[in-house]
Amino acid sequence: MPERRLSSLASGFRPRSLQWRIAGLVTAAACLAVVVLMVLVHRASRAFELEQSRSVAMLTLERASVSYARTGLVSGTGAELDAAGVPGELRSLVRQGRHGTQYADGPDGPAMWAARPAGPRILSVRLALSTTLGDLDAFNKSILRAGLLTTVVVLPPVCLVARGMSRRLRMAAGTARRIAAGDLDARISARPRPFDEIAEISGAVDSMAASLQARLRGEQRFTADVAHELRTPLMGLVTSAELLPDGEAERYVRDRVRTLCALVEDLLEISRLDAGVERADPQHCALVELLEETVERVAVPAAVLGPVAVIRGAAGPADIRVWTDPRRLERIVANLVVNAHRHGRPPVTVTVGVDADTGVPTVSVRDSGPGFPAGLLDDGPQRFRTGAPERGTGHGLGLTIALGQAQVVGATLTFGNAPDGGGAVVVVRLPRGPAAERIPG
Repeated sequence: MPERRLSSLASGFRPRSLQWRIAGLVTAAACLAVVVLMVLVHRASRAFELEQSRSVAMLTLERASVSYARTGLVSGTGAELDAAGVPGELRSLVRQGRHGTQYADGPDGPAMWAARPAGPRILSVRLALSTTLGDLDAFNKSILRAGLLTTVVVLPPVCLVARGMSRRLRMAAGTARRIAAGDLDARISARPRPFDEIAEISGAVDSMAASLQARLRGEQRFTADVAHELRTPLMGLVTSAELLPDGEAERYVRDRVRTLCALVEDLLEISRLDAGVERADPQHCALVELLEETVERVAVPAAVLGPVAVIRGAAGPADIRVWTDPRRLERIVANLVVNAHRHGRPPVTVTVGVDADTGVPTVSVRDSGPGFPAGLLDDGPQRFRTGAPERGTGHGLGLTIALGQAQVVGATLTFGNAPDGGGAVVVVRLPRGPAAERIPG
C-alpha cells in the first residue's frame, strides 16, 4: 500500500504531464495578465496624473501672472521669479517669449514646472509630484499583490480539475494498453457526459474494444468449429489409408493424412489457447532431464547442454529444478526444436542456463541456419506465415503454439539471431518458482 501511494505521488509530479502543463499554463497566463494590467494601468494613471499636474501648474501660473501684473508681487501665489531649478528646455522656451510646462526629476524629487516671461524675468511654478507618484507606485503594488493572490486562489482548483482530466486520460491509456496486450474484456466504463471530449474518447475506446473482441471471438469460434468438423472426415481418411495396399501411393497418402491430422490438432490447440481455457499444472521438475527426454521424444538430433556451477565448493555439471508445467514446457521446447530443424540447419543445441541479471532459469534453442527474418523479429510469430523462403516451408503454427503455451506457464519467449550470423536463437525465460534450486549432476 505505501508503495502504491508513493507511485501515485511520483506520477503526479511529472513536469510534462497534462496536469502540470495546464497548471503552468494557467499560472503563466495569470502572471502575464497581471503584468499587462499593471503596465496599462500604470501608464494610464501616470499620463492622467501628469496631465492633471500640468493643468494645475498652468492655472497657478496664470493666476500668479495676473497678480504680478497688478501688484508686482508673487508672494502667496505659489509662483517664483527667476527660480534656479527651472529646467533648461523650459527656460529656453521662456526666453523666446513663450510659455509652457515640463516634467523634471530633480534633486528635490519629481515635479511639474510651468513658466512664462514676466518682462525680463522668468515667472515659474513648481508642483511637487513625489506624493502623487508615490501613491501611484503603491497602487501598482496593490494590483500586483491582488493578481498574485488571485493566482494562488485559482491555481488549486485548476490543478484539481487538471488532475482529474489527467487521471481519466491515464485510465483510458492503461485500458488501451491492456487491450493491446490481449485483455479484450478490459473497459474504461466512463459515464457519458455531454460536451466532454474525454468521455467521448473513453466511449470510443470501449466501442473499439467490444468490436475487436466480437470479431476475434468470431474468428476463434470459426477456427475451432472448422477443426472439430475436420476431425470426423480425418478419422475416415486415416482408416481408409490403413486399408490401402503397400506401395509408394500408400506411403504418400499416409504421410499427407498425418500432416493433415497434425494441422487439425494444432488448430484445436490454438483455439483452446485463444479461448483462455488452458490452465497450467505446475510442479517441481529437473530441467535438463526434462529437456533430454523431450529431444529424445521428438526424434530429431539436438544436443542438450546443461549448466556448470559451483555447488558447496565443488565444480561440476548441475541441473536446475524449476516450478513449471512439464507437459507444456515439453510442448514449447519440442516445437522450437522441430522448427529449428525444419526451417534452419543442424546442428541444433538446447542450452540450459540462468539469467545473470534476474537469476531466472533460461532455455536457449539455436540452429545453424540463415536466422529469423526481420518481419518475425519485429512482429513476432504469425499464424500461417513462415517468414523468408530460405527458412523452409510449413503452416507457421509451431512458434505460435509455443508462444501461447509460454503465456500459460508464465514464461517469455525472445526471438533473435546469433550475433556471429550462426542461426536463429529462441530464449525461453521461465518464471521463478517457490523453490528454484540447482541439483548436482
